[in-house]
Amino acid sequence: MAFDIATEIHELTKEFPKEEKYGLISQVRRSSCSVCANTAEAFRKRKYPGSFVVKLSDAEGEAAETQVWLDLCLHFGYISLTDYQRLNEKCERVIGKLVTMSRHPEHWSVDRDGRVGG
Repeated sequence: MAFDIATEIHELTKEFPKEEKYGLISQVRRSSCSVCANTAEAFRKRKYPGSFVVKLSDAEGEAAETQVWLDLCLHFGYISLTDYQRLNEKCERVIGKLVTMSRHPEHWSVDRDGRVGG
C-alpha cells in the first residue's frame, strides 16, 4: 500500500510546475518513498523488537509528513481534491497498520530459526 502511494505521488508530481522540482516535488516524493523503505527495514529487523518498533515509528512519521506535503499540494492547487482525498485516506490506512504492528511486535517477530511469532 505504501509503495502504491509513492508511485502514485511520483506520477502526479510529474505535472507540477518546474519551480517546485526542489521544493514540494522533492519533499513529497522523498517522504512517501521513505515510508516504504523504513517499513522494509523494519521487517528485516523484526528479530529485534525494539529496532522493529523504531523503524515502524520512522515509517509512521514519514507517512504523516507525506500527508502534510499533500495538504500543501492541495492548497497550492497542484492536485485535485479527489486525488488528495484518495491519497490521504491511503496514508491513514498505512499509518493505522504501522501503529497496529508497533503495538504488537510479537506478532511479527521471528526467532533464530526464522519462525514467525517466535
